[in-house]
Amino acid sequence: MIYNIAPMDTPFLSGCSKTSVDNVYFQWQTDTIGTGAANRKIEGDDNITANARVSPVLLGNRTQISQYVNQTSGTDQVMDYAGHGRNQAYQIAKNGKRMKRDMEFMLTNNVAQVAGDATTARVSAGIPAWLASNHTDGGTGGSASAGSLGTTAMVNAAGRAAITEANIKVVIKQCYDSGGSPDLILCPSNVKQAISGLSSNAGPGYPLRVAASTSGQATAVNAVDVYVSDFGTFRIVPDRNLATDGPGDNAGNVFFLDMDYWSVAWLRPFQTVDLAKTGDSIKQLLLAEFGLISKNEKSSGILASVQA
Repeated sequence: MIYNIAPMDTPFLSGCSKTSVDNVYFQWQTDTIGTGAANRKIEGDDNITANARVSPVLLGNRTQISQYVNQTSGTDQVMDYAGHGRNQAYQIAKNGKRMKRDMEFMLTNNVAQVAGDATTARVSAGIPAWLASNHTDGGTGGSASAGSLGTTAMVNAAGRAAITEANIKVVIKQCYDSGGSPDLILCPSNVKQAISGLSSNAGPGYPLRVAASTSGQATAVNAVDVYVSDFGTFRIVPDRNLATDGPGDNAGNVFFLDMDYWSVAWLRPFQTVDLAKTGDSIKQLLLAEFGLISKNEKSSGILASVQA
């Protein structure tokens, strides 16, 4: 038996839809409808002109390659290990799980897309590089990405500030006013505890509203897993594998997501490639090539540079 407690939960990756692409640079389109306005015409109007046409916006991102090389000696391969059998198969399976953690980190990473060359790996733009419309900074000096094209990264604040319910409500309202309907708050573990503290009896918020049983053991409840706002109900989910690229190399971003508008594009799904045998060992390459699709950045928002 092998005991491994490394966290394998990847809520963002698991929540994304999957699609296939056929190029390292893949594209999609977004569109919108203008806000409502007074639209009254006189009876018998004969001065008819065409309305200005607004075309969809063409967006694109790049795939990036992740890989692990697994090598096992001939002797090691024929040995029968307690708990997992053949070592090569075990190491490939273990690194496959590790790669999923890498993907969660990179997809939530504040990086812009990079085309890559002979010496530079391609980079797929992460979530913060897409969120231009609905951005609130907990600290000072930060700003959203320069656009919704995934070509510029978000500017981090000089430092992190404590998360507040006021800032949470600001981002939710931004999303609503932009036309979005997010229902997931994805956050670091310490921020999840801080959100629970905002509504505890000892905190500055409102007492928890839970049903109290008249029988059985008393239970202390100090956790908030669902937040009901003026503009929708949110699940609050902690993520142990969020990118640590906030101020001070900490996970400091809270994402307000509508997962219907996020997808992982696969050019090459997970696969194992046998490499040339050059001695008394076997060598296999585990790889995947993928990128992130932000179907419409106005669907989601970010509260950046916050802490407990």
